[in-house]
Amino acid sequence: MERVIEKFLTYVQIDTESSEGSGSTPSTMKQHDLAALLEKELREMGAEEITYDREHCYVYASIPASVGHEDAPVMGFIAHMDTSPAVTGAGVKPRIIEDYDGEDIVLNAEKQVVMRTVDFPELISYKGKRMIVTDGTTLLGADDKAGVAEIMAMAEYLLQHPEVSHGKIRVGFTPDEEVGAGADHFDVKLFGADYAYTVDGGRLGELEYENFNAAGAKLTVHGRSVHPGSAKDKMRNAILMAQEFQSMLPVAENPMYTCGYEGFYHLDSLQGTVEEATADYIIRDHDRQKFEQKKENFLRIGSFLNERYGEGTFRIDMKDSYYNMREVLAEHMFIVEQAKEAMVQLGVEPVVSPIRGGTDGSRLSYMGLPCPNLCTGGGNAHGKYEYACIDEMEMIVKLLVKIAQR
Repeated sequence: MERVIEKFLTYVQIDTESSEGSGSTPSTMKQHDLAALLEKELREMGAEEITYDREHCYVYASIPASVGHEDAPVMGFIAHMDTSPAVTGAGVKPRIIEDYDGEDIVLNAEKQVVMRTVDFPELISYKGKRMIVTDGTTLLGADDKAGVAEIMAMAEYLLQHPEVSHGKIRVGFTPDEEVGAGADHFDVKLFGADYAYTVDGGRLGELEYENFNAAGAKLTVHGRSVHPGSAKDKMRNAILMAQEFQSMLPVAENPMYTCGYEGFYHLDSLQGTVEEATADYIIRDHDRQKFEQKKENFLRIGSFLNERYGEGTFRIDMKDSYYNMREVLAEHMFIVEQAKEAMVQLGVEPVVSPIRGGTDGSRLSYMGLPCPNLCTGGGNAHGKYEYACIDEMEMIVKLLVKIAQR
């Protein structure tokens, strides 16, 4: 199981950053670099039924059931290969801290990049642990290459230890999760599992079977450009009107001010001129009714402003992205319970919390594959302060093996 860190350090140095709006699957061809390596490693370790979807960049494989357990339900483990486009994933230089002292971590002295405990107080709880950090210029890629490495280490262990009893295990690796397309071409029928777990969470013990209901909305504001010297009663500044729209959203329902089960409206980008401005929003809530109310409120503001400025001034294009997987998993809670039991048997306290985002598991659950989410041992995803805890990653491999034995 100690091989998990060796694998992780290899995987994070392969650039698999995905890309918003590329229009292709995968969104970046470099994701194939990791997919091809995983296929090769799976063949070398003796996995069976290996499929590398070279068109869409998915990798699937099987660990055959141990003798006497061929009729057990088929269990799956899934992780995504891509990293977030929020911060570059090229040229990752991971650094191991063998015995973390619980103090601020200097990531890059030259650039004065320091991960401070005052900003990230959870770091103090890792005192005495082994940590992996960045050099302060890239993200680390623990999201989700920690999950990839842990699944691969589990597969290798089970294949090398046929005496460990388990049913048939399926593993799957997906592209483009970070840009919302990880399940677009996932072949649930080919995967052939009765249920699965995504391994794409945070610190040891985290177990998630709820996530946001999510929608994306693009606001387009049409203005009127007139020379500012003669603009009175004529100019309509699209940028300012977009700001007016934003000011009418509930101030407290902003991701900067919310946590837990609280939903939000998030202005993700804003650009434009006097003539035209566009703003991209994401709308989130765990409660389906509140989610629908948020969308209705968003559209209502657009209608109100069109009454003020003229029909067609504000245009909203809105589309649902995914839904709360709890609606599906409520009928399959044994999957969650067996993960809890495995944690307790290893002396790990289960920490059940809602995902304040999405996961491949959400869409897969609605595609007929019930799929809660497990921890990876990583933290501070999508940025240069990302880290992973070696001790937790090694324990998570043991957890996956324990769950496989269920």
